[in-house]
Amino acid sequence: MAVTCTLFHFLAFILYAFTLFFNIRYIGNTDDPYYGLFTFKGYAGKFKYLTFICLIIQTVFFGLALVNDIWGTNVRPSEKGAKKCRLQQFMDTFLSSIAYPVGTFVVMTFWGIYAVDRELVYPKRLDKIIPLWLNHVEHTVVLPILLIEKFLVFHEYPRRRKGLFVMLAFASSYLLWILWVAYYADIWVYPILQVMESHQRAIFISIMMVFFVSIYILGESINRFLWRREMGVKNVKTDKYKVKKKTT
Repeated sequence: MAVTCTLFHFLAFILYAFTLFFNIRYIGNTDDPYYGLFTFKGYAGKFKYLTFICLIIQTVFFGLALVNDIWGTNVRPSEKGAKKCRLQQFMDTFLSSIAYPVGTFVVMTFWGIYAVDRELVYPKRLDKIIPLWLNHVEHTVVLPILLIEKFLVFHEYPRRRKGLFVMLAFASSYLLWILWVAYYADIWVYPILQVMESHQRAIFISIMMVFFVSIYILGESINRFLWRREMGVKNVKTDKYKVKKKTT
C-alpha cells in the first residue's frame, strides 16, 4: 500500500505541476511566454480565479504528500506505538479544510453553472485559448483524484469547529479578494456575478457559502465511512485516555 500511495502521489504531483507550468507558460493575453500570469483579463491576472488558486493548492498538496511518503509518516490509529510527524498532522488539516473542499467546490460549481449557461462561467471564446485537456484537469479530474486520495490514505479530520474555521477563513478571504477586485478594478471575476443585482449577489454568495460548508461535512462523512474500522480504533483509544485521565 505504501508503494501504491507514493506512486499515486508522484503521478498526481507531476500532472498538476505540468498543468500549472503549462497554464503559466502558455495561457495568456498574448503569445509572449508568462505574460498572462499577472495580466490575464486585467488586474491581478490569474490570481483572481479560484480555479487557478485551486490548481496551486492541489500541486502543493500532492507535492507535500510525496514528501511525507518519503520522509514523513502515514500512521493509522491501529498501528500501536507509532506517532504522526508534524507534516502528516498538517496534511490531515490541509486536505480536510482546504484541498478537498476547494477542489470539490470548483468542480461542482463549474459544471453546475456550465450546465445552465456556460457563458456565465466559461464563455465559448475561451475554447480558443484554453485546450480541452487543460480545462478537464482543472475542472474535472480534481474530484476523482481527491476521492482516490481519501480511499488510499487515512486522514484524521480535525475537530469540526477547527476544520470549518480554517475552511471558512479561506472562503472569506477569497470572497473579500474578489469583492476588492470588483471595487478597485471594476472587474467581476465571474460573469454570473456581473449579471446579478446587489441583493441577488448577496443571496447567491450566501448559498455558495452554505454549499461550501456542506462539502466539508460530506467529506468528513465519506472519510468516516471509508475508514470506519480505523475510526473505531481511534474512538476506543480516546475513551481509554479519558478514563485514565479521570482516574489520575
